[in-house]
Amino acid sequence: MQTTTTRALTAAVALAIGLTLAGCSTNNTSNSDTSSSESSSSESSSSTASHNDQDVLFTQQMLPHHQQAIEMSDMLLAKGSGVQADVVTLAKQIEAEQAPEIKTMTGWLTAWNEPTQMPSKSGMDHSSMSGMMSDSDMQDLQNASPRDAGKLYLEQMIQHHTSAVDMAKSEVTKGKNADTVALAKSIVQSQTEQITQMQDMLASK
Repeated sequence: MQTTTTRALTAAVALAIGLTLAGCSTNNTSNSDTSSSESSSSESSSSTASHNDQDVLFTQQMLPHHQQAIEMSDMLLAKGSGVQADVVTLAKQIEAEQAPEIKTMTGWLTAWNEPTQMPSKSGMDHSSMSGMMSDSDMQDLQNASPRDAGKLYLEQMIQHHTSAVDMAKSEVTKGKNADTVALAKSIVQSQTEQITQMQDMLASK
């Protein structure tokens, strides 16, 4: 009789232990899921916050800057065979480099939920940005003869590139987003080289 009672007690204790362990396992799984969810949420927040105001300002300013460079290049190329061959080659190179960057920068601003144009309350518009050609400058290029347009294009583009390099250097110093800073470094290198190239081309004309 006592043996039967002992067995019953042993079975009851074993059942209780089993239920306790099962409960702990469920809680651990739940805690693990919660921790994983919190980690995922944290990573998402980190990704959203991986840029600062300087990144936004640089991108919003560089977009119209690139767009105007392509517009200037289009004007020159539309003049046809009368433009010096080396200037034509440079204009095509500038378009090939800057068109993809426009697409990239537009994508960044969209991902950051930022406007692709600078807010009017900033007190700046595209024409007031350093290095941007005025409407009069653009009209001069538009009206220039093919022979004169090559020289004018180089003079204007040196000014244009110089301001872009200055903006890019500020981004390298103050920016936070790794991709944006990398683009800025690329602009500093490539456009500084092109400034030297254009100065040499002008000196030979």
